[in-house]
Amino acid sequence: MSDTRDDLADRRGIETEVYQPAEDSALLAGAGVDCVAADHRVLEVGTGSGWVADRVAEETGARVVASDLNPAACRRARERAVAARRDGRPGYDVVRGDLVAPFRAEAFDAVLFNPPYLPTDPEAEWDDWMERALSGGEDGRAAVDPFLADVGRVLAPGGAVLLLVSTLTDPDAVREQARAHGLAATEVASESHPFEQLLVLRLTKRGSRPPRR
Repeated sequence: MSDTRDDLADRRGIETEVYQPAEDSALLAGAGVDCVAADHRVLEVGTGSGWVADRVAEETGARVVASDLNPAACRRARERAVAARRDGRPGYDVVRGDLVAPFRAEAFDAVLFNPPYLPTDPEAEWDDWMERALSGGEDGRAAVDPFLADVGRVLAPGGAVLLLVSTLTDPDAVREQARAHGLAATEVASESHPFEQLLVLRLTKRGSRPPRR
């Protein structure tokens, strides 16, 4: 069922520009910490406030790049990274860009993405940055499908994608789309909520060797 304009309004709360960390963020960050090694090069797509990137960088010691198309999110993420380094924590770099488009081939050992996934009626769209952080279009996969089409390009040999999906967006359809782009999917984390189940899928190029440790 698609969200109405009122449903999205409830999810926006008082924040109007940048998605703030929530249960889905924590689930993805935990999976990232479990799967990332200190010598990995990591990209977090759609970083929002930078919370996931910060946690992965701090708890793994990996070199992390955080990206977002939203300029306000990039500013917020940079502020968090600066504060982290000021406190003696690793921090991370921030790049403004659309999905993985700015990055060269085989640049990352791990790519993390918590996409906008709420199925949304077109009449509920605001066409602002916060709406883009929440709405996944009519089927919830408006950002997921183009991401899957290109993310394999930036994966280093043995690299992996950690993609958060919801039962609202038909995880089987996401797996099929991944398979169509040469990616094998394995569920590595899940969490149940009243109206949905959140999953983290680990995607690897079919036939690839295990990631570097």
